[in-house]
Amino acid sequence: MKNLIVPALMTVLLAGCGDSDVREVRTWMEETKAQTRPSVKPLPESKEFLPYAYNGAQAPDPFSADKLAGPGVLAAAQPNAGQPYAARPDLNRPREALENYPLDTMRMVGMMQKGGVSFALVQIERSVYRVRAGQRLGQNFGQVTRVTPAAVEIREMVQDAGGDWVERISKLELQESKEIGK
Repeated sequence: MKNLIVPALMTVLLAGCGDSDVREVRTWMEETKAQTRPSVKPLPESKEFLPYAYNGAQAPDPFSADKLAGPGVLAAAQPNAGQPYAARPDLNRPREALENYPLDTMRMVGMMQKGGVSFALVQIERSVYRVRAGQRLGQNFGQVTRVTPAAVEIREMVQDAGGDWVERISKLELQESKEIGK
């Protein structure tokens, strides 16, 4: 009797392994492939390339000795000789604390108003400072000209290659916090 149960059980198990379900899945996949039509957007028209003819032979050589020995060398030898006093920073005034840090190490992290005066919150390393219009900051004789909710506008005085002082406008824009929940 025991010998008859094992072969009967094996026959039932093998009958359950038929591929009737696989045939149904393959039929469904073929129908879906036949019904699906891919849509591809056409490529945009390519822009016509117009080459630019550069004729550098007629332009002056920027590295010629005549150009280097021109008025720029004289200005470097005597800085600010032709400039009015207003175009130069006051080198004799005492420097403020925030003038010891370069602008690229500063981040504007907020803005507040107190008594009708707008203050920007500027972070340097782990410290936060209040900055208002008229204060000095940065290593290039920078002076805050305006504080807005989005940025601090700074007028800096830097020397160009010829030794002349020129104004440069910089901004510290508001930096959004990357930390969520703090």
